[in-house]
Amino acid sequence: MANFSKSSVPQFSVSVYQNAHLPAGGQEINAIVTVTSTGGGTSGGVPLPVGVQAGTPPGQRPDAAVVVMVDCSGSMDYPPTKMQNARHATAAAIDTLRDGVAFAVVAGTHQAKQVYPGSGRLAVADATTRAAAKDALRHLSASGGTAIGNWLRLAERLLASADVSIRHGILLTDGRNEHEDPEQLRAALDVCAGRFTCDARGVGTDWEVKEVTGIASALLGSADIVADPEGLIADFKRMMESAMGKEVADVGLRLWTPQGSVIRFVKQVAPTVEDLTERRTESAPRSGDYPTGSWGDESRDYHVCIDVPAAEVGSEMLAARVSLVLPSPDGSAPQTLSQGLIRAVWTDDSTVTTQINPQVAHYTGQAELAQVIQLGLELRKSGDVPGATAKLGRAVQLANASGNAETAKLLSKVVDVVDAVTGTVRLKAKVADADEMTLETRSTKTVRVKK
Repeated sequence: MANFSKSSVPQFSVSVYQNAHLPAGGQEINAIVTVTSTGGGTSGGVPLPVGVQAGTPPGQRPDAAVVVMVDCSGSMDYPPTKMQNARHATAAAIDTLRDGVAFAVVAGTHQAKQVYPGSGRLAVADATTRAAAKDALRHLSASGGTAIGNWLRLAERLLASADVSIRHGILLTDGRNEHEDPEQLRAALDVCAGRFTCDARGVGTDWEVKEVTGIASALLGSADIVADPEGLIADFKRMMESAMGKEVADVGLRLWTPQGSVIRFVKQVAPTVEDLTERRTESAPRSGDYPTGSWGDESRDYHVCIDVPAAEVGSEMLAARVSLVLPSPDGSAPQTLSQGLIRAVWTDDSTVTTQINPQVAHYTGQAELAQVIQLGLELRKSGDVPGATAKLGRAVQLANASGNAETAKLLSKVVDVVDAVTGTVRLKAKVADADEMTLETRSTKTVRVKK
């Protein structure tokens, strides 16, 4: 394991967990790659970039930029406390900004309007700009429709104006994206992907789970439900605190494989399940990068599955080299932050070839758990009671076996659990919309292997 340390970025480490042993002719290798970042620092001493409003000491450069997108469509007035709580939550997020961070607030309807500071600029957080931004929030009112793609495009333009390392968005909606086609939202996400990360929240129960989770997935952020608008303030503070903890962006998970090896899939499996397979960009012959977004002090797990060429007993090979890479600002070769190796060894000892690595087994189950919850809820909505019962029963069984207590608790609000060990359940006759949406939204959240 190799580490890279520099004052401007956290220190990264890579650990690989696998059973490298295959029987004669065996080809499939599975590994869990744990990436951990600790420490790090901030940069300074660079003049303010174009597009950033004055208001910070001369020569101090913000190291992050954040745009908060607040749904101001007409439905935010039903009940009126929804809009009121959105204003208070945005104010709390602004109070959480570090001094020197560039920021803006956008009001989202069927259009996108910059509420603060205006004129396509970003403000720089200090006591004066925070107070001015919170004063501007008092003028937010609910009217119009919902076209989230417009909000995201404006956020991208604002964030692009700042020469900073961390670009982040926070998006709040209470309704479905009814004033643009799904293709228009998809096109906006394609423009924004890789430009900034974004946390998305749905407030109340009239929004579409797949829209909100799709935004967060495409922009490598988190998604969640805030069923009660009273919870917005605490949630916005947590999101902003998390954004302020990020220290490095655009870290890539690079996989090099030898001739004849094929990568089946690459998935983030903790803290949430996110399939990265189709997001690969080629970096060199037999080498590709998978985006991981922004990092602070944290640890994440990735499941890598590789097909290697079949070999005889006694053979051994490097199945893949895993590297964490950071693009260089000047366009030169990226910096390697850390590395790990995935191996393949062929043996006729069945006692080792039949063992499944505990990390691999655990996260295979967690990925299945997310899948069967989503399938079960879809079957329930379509009226397929036997199918929904089978899938959600399997979900209860997996959650119980893996110790995923939070998901088990959410499942118990949708099904009556007869026997968690066998996955025997009955669908509840009546389920609150908030409970069903919470289960669906949080279905991809995982727990780590029990020590």
